[in-house]
Amino acid sequence: MSNEKIVNVPIGPGTKVFLTFSLSLVTGEKIDSTGTTPAEFTVGDGKLLPGFEKALFGMVAGANNSLNIPAEAAFGMPQEDNRQRIKRSQFQSNMALAEGLMMSFADAQNAELPGVITAVSDDYVDVDFNHPLAGKDLIFDVEIMSVEQVSNEILRVNQ
Repeated sequence: MSNEKIVNVPIGPGTKVFLTFSLSLVTGEKIDSTGTTPAEFTVGDGKLLPGFEKALFGMVAGANNSLNIPAEAAFGMPQEDNRQRIKRSQFQSNMALAEGLMMSFADAQNAELPGVITAVSDDYVDVDFNHPLAGKDLIFDVEIMSVEQVSNEILRVNQ
């Protein structure tokens, strides 16, 4: 076996990728961007959502693409179970609560869980724990800087 570096390695399982990207709504509103500083991820490391990763499969260094990612493959669809009505008495009485306010809550395991207040009344506060981009189709503009094969992992399809 030689130590030659494989050129034009396609993105897929077992690869490390350096890329720049911008993420926008289909309306054109920019959500996030790496700017000119490349981001790094290894396929399957959890840094990118699976839908974004899969959209990159097959691309090689030097490729530029504008990828349409449907909501289902991005942050999913909003789930009614992720909307909660909490008694106003659970909040500090002097806390200024308003629609659109993002707050941090603790889940059952004491992990931080962000929620957005959607309604406030004298008795209840409605909080949406869905991801803010849930239900939104996204445009993922990418430029692949480099792709390296880092393991011999292969794609296994569940039967």
